[in-house]
Amino acid sequence: MLGVAASGPLGAVADESPPAEPADEAAERDAWAVLSTVVGLGPVGFATLLRRYGSGRAILAEASSPGGVQRLARVRYDPDGMAPGHRIPADVAKQIAEAAAMSAQTLRRIADAGVQVVTSFDRGYPRRLASVELPPPALFVQGAVEALDAVSAVAIVGTRRPTEAGRRTAARIAAAIAGTGASVGSGLATGIDGAAHAATLHAGGITVAVLGSGHATLFPRVHRRLAESIIRDGGAVVSELAPDVEATRGTFPRRNRVISGLADATVVVEAPARSGALITASWALEQGRECFLVPGPIDAPASAGCLAFLREFSGSARIVAGIPQLVADLGLADRIAPRASVPDAAASLVEVGETARRIGQELVLGRATVDELVAVTGWPVATVLAALTILERHGLVIGVHGRFRVVGLLAASDPSAIGAQSSGHRHRRQA
Repeated sequence: MLGVAASGPLGAVADESPPAEPADEAAERDAWAVLSTVVGLGPVGFATLLRRYGSGRAILAEASSPGGVQRLARVRYDPDGMAPGHRIPADVAKQIAEAAAMSAQTLRRIADAGVQVVTSFDRGYPRRLASVELPPPALFVQGAVEALDAVSAVAIVGTRRPTEAGRRTAARIAAAIAGTGASVGSGLATGIDGAAHAATLHAGGITVAVLGSGHATLFPRVHRRLAESIIRDGGAVVSELAPDVEATRGTFPRRNRVISGLADATVVVEAPARSGALITASWALEQGRECFLVPGPIDAPASAGCLAFLREFSGSARIVAGIPQLVADLGLADRIAPRASVPDAAASLVEVGETARRIGQELVLGRATVDELVAVTGWPVATVLAALTILERHGLVIGVHGRFRVVGLLAASDPSAIGAQSSGHRHRRQA
């Protein structure tokens, strides 16, 4: 069989070959990779079969033998397991046999996708995830496997439909955490997840994206370039699903469990009453990890889930009282890294000129439309539009349906600092 662990982007160092791996270890990893492609065979069923047969290779051999499918379907889950008394489903047993017959093609497909496989018996398997109950047997990884096992790691999650204030808050938190040298994990979704990943990259940090699909069917497609940037800048894109698995409603809770499992703590920025981010928060508490939630106005739909979670788990979940306070509560206050300090608006806008700089500052303060910018600056519409064009060319602003929002380094800027600067300018002009 093909040794898929050496087939991905990190398979070989440019100037020297990696040490040879024992053939039985490579073959066992291949077997686990093949078994991980079987739909319906989760960590519980996988662990049950491993205890029964002793290895992944033995499971595939049984499935390929005469009467093997029937014998697999008679294997019972452990009495003290999560499904006591139940047997391996017959359709899953049949799929295992089909996977065994297609193992060579499956391994070639994994290799062609540029994905590395890391199993829970590998030394490179992330230690935090290994410590949760029934961790994923195998992870499919693009990028730096070591990014999954950073010294400190924090997950930042939230709604796919955040407010602009929530998006900026996520970016500022991510940049601050990156500034300590800790990695930032999230789910690559639109909204809060994407803002956290992007801000971490702009701050020079390492970020890990956990997919709810396979790599070849990456979801959402709009974040393909973001995923490429994560890999290029030393991070990783990881999934417990094989490359060709499509995202479904059921795959995202599994993804959320991995997000929290890879982190020391999870931070929820905005979450409506029924938000997948709250599932990640619940997993964090169940896994014995810290969980922090950003509060919001009591009548704001985007904050309803966070407020309810803080109320329900008042003895466990913690409130984010401020970004410096959060960094301190995470135990990272003494680890500020000069290479990834939180950007300020002045630094982000230094090259765009005075007019665009003023417009950028107003956008950070929450002005979102041309009319609002014209009203607050007193400038003609043409001047405001020209400044917005400059900011867009510098990757600091994007326009969406007639509204503009800050991105990149500008998204992580502190609005309170902008307000102080603007106030100071007004006082100097008055003097």
